[in-house]
Amino acid sequence: TAKRPVTADCKRLLRLLAANGLNTLTIMANFTLHTFKRSLNTEQGFCAAIGFFDGVHRGHCYLIDQVKAEAAKRGLLPIVISFEEHPRLAISGSRYWPELLTTNEQKLQLLARTGLAGCAMLHFTHDMSMLTSREFMQLILQKELDVHCLLIGYDHHFGSDLSAGFKDYVRYGRELGIEVLRERPFVADGELQISSSATRRFLTGGNVEMARACLGRPYVLEGTVVEGHHAGTLMGFPTANMRPDCNEQIIPGRGVYAVKAEINGFSYMGMLNIGWRPTLDNGDEQTIETHLLDYEGGDLYGHHIKLNFYRRIRDEHRFTNIEELQKQLAIDADQVRTYFKGL
Repeated sequence: TAKRPVTADCKRLLRLLAANGLNTLTIMANFTLHTFKRSLNTEQGFCAAIGFFDGVHRGHCYLIDQVKAEAAKRGLLPIVISFEEHPRLAISGSRYWPELLTTNEQKLQLLARTGLAGCAMLHFTHDMSMLTSREFMQLILQKELDVHCLLIGYDHHFGSDLSAGFKDYVRYGRELGIEVLRERPFVADGELQISSSATRRFLTGGNVEMARACLGRPYVLEGTVVEGHHAGTLMGFPTANMRPDCNEQIIPGRGVYAVKAEINGFSYMGMLNIGWRPTLDNGDEQTIETHLLDYEGGDLYGHHIKLNFYRRIRDEHRFTNIEELQKQLAIDADQVRTYFKGL
């Protein structure tokens, strides 16, 4: 990655502001350019698309394919421009709590697999939110990022001038030397509407299979194994209790899931429970605990664990006694094995 020094950015932008008659509120451009290729000739200029790209779902990948195609036609480097924090945080502050599908680290890893040359992550501030669309195109896209071609989503808007639209962006682009193109909309098979918000709704409802259909891969939650109450061990089903890495990332709805758990370089089938463990009177403490099938090692406290969600097996229930719960856990484990054998 390469980060522009803030002091140099501020000096350069102050000169730009004076030249363009803009006020000091429009000082911006603190960003990090994450490069996915070993050597980039940034003098080629960039073909770009702008978005938060949360989840990097199938619709995002379709847009990225268009960015790569248009970049190749023009001899430009394909990139996307995203944000370190959700833009609504800069506008709403503490009143907004983002429900993320991916952490920034996960997002960058997924974007790197698409064949892009890189991703510019903007540090979105209140000052940046005050920029009009033309100011953003001039100060950020043209002057800072050297964007020569910009793809705009069919329903995408940017800038504080909310009334501006695609025709305005095209006109500003002509004035600034940026070719503005409209993205071809993504049409999924059947009636599935693919978006980040739809994926969030599926996950909140526990429908991880539909979320997988939107993402094109299983939903992933990562974290650290922490010590739990040891109740699973006493019942013959020891669990790895996870503390998520990111508090802002969505946790699927309560229930029992079939997952693949990656830990210490190995992958295990897992029977995962999310909830309050009502049979064990866990109170209001929600836990994320996974019984790793066929794991025969020692305790995993402090280790990193990556959970890939495949199917919801059942709701979380309160059982009459521990023996009933044990019987159900044995049934759940068999269902998980049967499911993965059929994949």
